[in-house]
Amino acid sequence: MSRDLYESPLNTRYASREMSAIWSEQRKHSTWRRLWVVLAETERELGLDITAAQVEELRANVDNIDFDRAAYHEKIRRHDVMAHVETYKELCPTAGGIIHLGATSCYVTDNTELIQMRDGLQLIRKRLVQVIDGLAKFAVKYRDLPCLGFTHLQPAQPTTVGKRATLWCQDLVLDLEEIEHRLASLKFRGAKGTTGTQATFLQLFKGDHAKCETLDQRVAEKMGFPGSYAVTGQTYSRKVDAMVLSALSGIGQSGHKMGSDLRILQSRKEIEEPFEKDQIGSSAMAYKRNPMRAERMCALGRFAMSLTSNAEQTAAVQWMERTLDDSANRRLSLPQSFLSIDALLIIYRNILEGLVVYPRVIEKNLAEELPFMATEEIMMAGVQAGGDRQVLHELIRVHSQAAGRQVKEFGQANDLIERLRNDPNFEKVDLTNALEARRFVGRAPEQVDSFVSQLVDPIRQKYAADLGGTATELRV
Repeated sequence: MSRDLYESPLNTRYASREMSAIWSEQRKHSTWRRLWVVLAETERELGLDITAAQVEELRANVDNIDFDRAAYHEKIRRHDVMAHVETYKELCPTAGGIIHLGATSCYVTDNTELIQMRDGLQLIRKRLVQVIDGLAKFAVKYRDLPCLGFTHLQPAQPTTVGKRATLWCQDLVLDLEEIEHRLASLKFRGAKGTTGTQATFLQLFKGDHAKCETLDQRVAEKMGFPGSYAVTGQTYSRKVDAMVLSALSGIGQSGHKMGSDLRILQSRKEIEEPFEKDQIGSSAMAYKRNPMRAERMCALGRFAMSLTSNAEQTAAVQWMERTLDDSANRRLSLPQSFLSIDALLIIYRNILEGLVVYPRVIEKNLAEELPFMATEEIMMAGVQAGGDRQVLHELIRVHSQAAGRQVKEFGQANDLIERLRNDPNFEKVDLTNALEARRFVGRAPEQVDSFVSQLVDPIRQKYAADLGGTATELRV
């Protein structure tokens, strides 16, 4: 790694080497050469004057790339594809003359990017499944641990720690469905020619339209795609990029939401992300245990979300059959989106494998607010004992305001239940178990069970091969 030149922190700090490899120069340009091999091989199968020896010469040099030589040619030609054609030709003197026959630059660039997106989505899918599995295990473990619920970030009816985790998990299940859809609908650009009309191939095949169609289909199949887009301009529609980046943004949204919740819960000392033995929370405040993992997850998610508008705007301004203002842009936005979401999911799994829950703090925080949460049930019991609902509602409102004043202005304990116990209007209401937290969580534990059995278990069965194994280690 060079220390005197900028390096992307996505590569040096956050993302996995697997994802970085997918978007590497070696993978990119080796794939260009594989595409040239497949093109020549298929053109030979369809009757063009290309020999088996020429195809094999190309195949033998797919990964043997002299990047310095390619840079030399590009400096002269100002054209990256032709620079690599020249570099490949120098290695393949017999086959050099048939490289890129009938193709346009986007034959290698666009098709390669579709392959990279497919491979990247498959890796993202694997990481998603692993995080979903981990979250489900956490949810089951804490399915019936009551905790304070929040709406508007204000105390609300209790839920359970496990039920809250299913909310995080459900977001990822929706993301997985979107990733699966993107993979299922992703197609190849194929061999379409300069403006997508296949005119050059039609000329090569002497007006044989069937051979043009066969070439397009075979090239796609040999590169692992069931087929190609029915029509293209010089490029495949940039809406495809926008849709893929939107799916990645969805994971960023989910990760950011969970990370934000965890940061709030850690501030309340209820749940804490892993903190290692020699980890330092603050350079100044030695006692601190900052939620750096959750904060980083939020940062990466926000970055990925910001890239969707980039792809959308690029799709919107592709004049006619294409313009080149997408090229430099997509060299940045496509890999960075994949790398950032890859990193986010690595962090997410790391958090889950060391997440710490503090039941006594959760119980204490809940107890401080529980008297207010119990008031609706108390009011209903008062009505059943013969009281007037509206009268009881007003009395509870007055007593609640007074109890709240004790808490907020004087720092005293919440004495609402004691106030109600001393009010003759509630003398027929049994307040003995009014503060039993499990009475107020409804079906939260059962909802956890149902969620896991109906949604997570089928995912586990479908992607069993992706579960287990060692988590990717955080690099910093």
